[in-house]
Amino acid sequence: MIEARLCDLVSRVALTRTTMDKGLPTPAHNNPARRPHHRSRRAWRLLLAVLCLAVLQSATNLFYAERSTRNSQIPVNAQEILNKCALLNVQPGPPLDFNLRKQSDRFVAGTRPTLIRNASIWTGRVDGLEVLHGDVLLDGGLIKRVGQVEQDVLDAYNDLVIIEAAGAWVSPGIVDMHSHHGVDSSPELQGAEDSNSLKGVAQPWLRALDGLNTHSDAYKLSIAGGITTVLVLPGSANAIGGQGVVIKLRPTDARTPTGLMLENPWEINGTLYDPSVSLRWRQMKYACGENPSRVYGFTRMDTTWSFRQSYETARKIKVSQDEYCAKATAGEWTGLGAFPEDLQWEALVDVLRGRVKVHNHCYETVDLDDMVRLTNEFKFSIAAFHHAHETYLVSDMLKKAYGHPPAVALFATNARYKREAYRGSEFAPRILAENGLSVIMKSDHPVLDSRFLLYEAQQAHYYGLPANLALASVTSTPATVMGLDHRIGYIKPGYDADIVLWDSHPLALGATPKQVWIDGVAQLEHPYTVTKPPAAQHVPEPPNFDKEAEAALRYEGLPPLEPEHTKSNFIVFRNVSSVYRRQGQSVKEVFRASAAGGEGIVVTSEGKVVCAGSAAECPSSLYDARAEILNLAGGAVAPGLVTYGSPLGLEEITAEDSTIDGYALDPLTDTIPEIIGGRSAVAAAVDGLQFGTRDALLAYRAGVTTAVVAPQSYGFLAGLSAAFSPGAKHKLEKGAIVQQAAALHISIHYDAGPSVSTQIAALRALFRMEVRRPLGNLIEKVKKGELILVVDVESADIMASLIELKKDIEDREGNTIKMTFAGASEAHLLAKEISEGGIGVLLTRPRPFPMTWEQRRIMPGLPLSETSAITALMDQNVTVGIGIEEAWQARNTRWDASWAALESGGEISKAEALALASVHVEHLLGVEVEDIESDLIATYGGDPLELSSKVVGIISPRRGVVDLL
Repeated sequence: MIEARLCDLVSRVALTRTTMDKGLPTPAHNNPARRPHHRSRRAWRLLLAVLCLAVLQSATNLFYAERSTRNSQIPVNAQEILNKCALLNVQPGPPLDFNLRKQSDRFVAGTRPTLIRNASIWTGRVDGLEVLHGDVLLDGGLIKRVGQVEQDVLDAYNDLVIIEAAGAWVSPGIVDMHSHHGVDSSPELQGAEDSNSLKGVAQPWLRALDGLNTHSDAYKLSIAGGITTVLVLPGSANAIGGQGVVIKLRPTDARTPTGLMLENPWEINGTLYDPSVSLRWRQMKYACGENPSRVYGFTRMDTTWSFRQSYETARKIKVSQDEYCAKATAGEWTGLGAFPEDLQWEALVDVLRGRVKVHNHCYETVDLDDMVRLTNEFKFSIAAFHHAHETYLVSDMLKKAYGHPPAVALFATNARYKREAYRGSEFAPRILAENGLSVIMKSDHPVLDSRFLLYEAQQAHYYGLPANLALASVTSTPATVMGLDHRIGYIKPGYDADIVLWDSHPLALGATPKQVWIDGVAQLEHPYTVTKPPAAQHVPEPPNFDKEAEAALRYEGLPPLEPEHTKSNFIVFRNVSSVYRRQGQSVKEVFRASAAGGEGIVVTSEGKVVCAGSAAECPSSLYDARAEILNLAGGAVAPGLVTYGSPLGLEEITAEDSTIDGYALDPLTDTIPEIIGGRSAVAAAVDGLQFGTRDALLAYRAGVTTAVVAPQSYGFLAGLSAAFSPGAKHKLEKGAIVQQAAALHISIHYDAGPSVSTQIAALRALFRMEVRRPLGNLIEKVKKGELILVVDVESADIMASLIELKKDIEDREGNTIKMTFAGASEAHLLAKEISEGGIGVLLTRPRPFPMTWEQRRIMPGLPLSETSAITALMDQNVTVGIGIEEAWQARNTRWDASWAALESGGEISKAEALALASVHVEHLLGVEVEDIESDLIATYGGDPLELSSKVVGIISPRRGVVDLL
């Protein structure tokens, strides 16, 4: 204290003299005789400063000498400990000069600069409302200029690649914020599944990076859909599943998982970056509700306790670290020992420090509420709730989460696959956005093929999410939520050169990349493109779903869906632009409104069309004054759609056994009771049909008027399919059953238990030997060509064996066997042989994906192949129909048909596209319906294949009703 006071006194004296020297001039200052004394004053000040420093040094030495006596010796790693303490509360983010960088950290040497010229540029800026018309300059792995690029800038390049966009749309690369790319590899193989660990319910120490397979076929497919950045998350078997990894899909010369990482968040020892300058975000996967409960035999109470227990462990570590560092920085080293840390829990401690983005798989209100309370108990934030099917019902509750409201990452229409998803609504994105919450569309790849993530945004827009937010939901919003909006998600100078040039507006159905750049490197070597209709270059105008969105909230996700039959005898549709009708196995456009403005009229009575044509051809004298008249605003009347391939009508909630019909026993693997015929027993789907399921009613409201379903089976023999009306109330209602027995269904796959050769031997034996009834009778009908045999098959090799078997039986029996391949991912490889064999093909995944090994040789379609599997088969005169795999997909049947037409570049007309999803499906499955008895649908605002149209009516001659929706 004495030394300090002395130093203070000396300093005051020096300060006083210095202040005097800097004061106002005095007569003495103006006296030239006294100027030499300035030198002595400077010497005096220097002497005082030296004396002060000496005193301070003496005091410091005395202080540490006294404390060394009082305390233990300062540890040799004290500076290392202090450095670690200094980092405890550093928050993640880029260095301030990050976007001033001249070259990307991911730049590939030798990459030529690229100018995308004359483009319509959706930048993502100004809340997604900014659209520029001009150029984008890419160089050094970065976006250098956006808008009008000066000529002198371009003149500086000698090797510039120029891409003429001709007004085409450019967007940031698509960002998938929920994927299992690489940890769930494609095709699925047991040795390549690393998404879930069953070693413990809470494991924040696990990292997806450590299981990332770089050889998945899905990477290049996703790039072909414009996907550039992906958050790979562990699975949802655990309450805390581990840490995710953000990767770019561009393959690197390193050929390693580490080489794919966008930013490495784990190397914090200074070897790769200085964490004190720019600590990097980590991403963490949580799950609540059914998944961890099912895996660990938990209740929700158990799962929530596991969270609290884990957080309490992390909290104690955090508190001990903070207390330790408070003492260390104060120099109180006595008894401190080693820095308190635990490698297993350090990531969860960092969650409490606000340095980890928490991504929470969470569906139902009870789980969401549990997590919000947990955030406030332990003071951490959630970046986003994923799946989150009930979030739209509790927007206000989400806003009570600690720190900030979480974003919500959703599917567009995928729901009802388990109880948690039962109240899922297509209007959730719109409702959440209206309540000020950030909306993200995600794939959960391979649950949905990440390649078509943009399709989720298109559907969200269709059901009411504003266009700017729909595009942002797969670009800027996920980039922001992940803490990476300083380099991806926008088109801005200084950002990573992740760019997509589209063949149509990104929100137009079927929008396909012409080229994709990741880090400025073009990813499509030989992209195939087609010319899209002019309307595809504009944002589709979505229909009005205000009433439906309101009902979704009012009925807490379960609004009434049952159609009400109209009471009027006559229903008249006006302002009809087109009328399509069935003609045998095809669909024809029988009326088109004239360009001169003549409107079309369709008059119905008791569910039958009595007139379709111009106003002159269908005068008002055909119907009375009590007729109900609907203006379709340029809509159309077309054949009702037909769906096949899913258990629609045999289940309500996929994962709830009490709501499904179950699975047929298989004669090759199961012991079948004699009471039902033993090995000759045949299940009939008609006996297990459920009416009024939500997926069926939603499909009906989307224009699907007939569903064909076969019994579900894990084995060789499924049974007899049935055709029914998804809009009927019960089986006994008039027209509810379209056909009790349609076709006989079997399946042949590699993973079915018995070998493929055994399964084909069984089929051959059925055709060659006497078989007891009822199966024997059905086989006889197949041999006579009276019943279609539908074979669920994916592999071209198995199809080849079936083609040979079919010919062998036909030669032996002298009859033509009717056979259809369903599924048929590899059918294009045998298009000519399938055609020559007289076999039809029902593609249940019209936009293919190599989910399994026997699906690996897909024809991917644009931009990776010149044609699609559909056109390849049609070019060989194969009758092709399109179907689905899961019940929720039925409602999107018309978009599948539309996509096929758009991808064909005009080779498939609208009428032919409608046939792919209607009469062809019926023909391939043996459903016999007279043209005059077939159902029709009426659409408002466009024809059924347009993303701006809405199904508003069902005209059903066989049921004798018109349903207005």
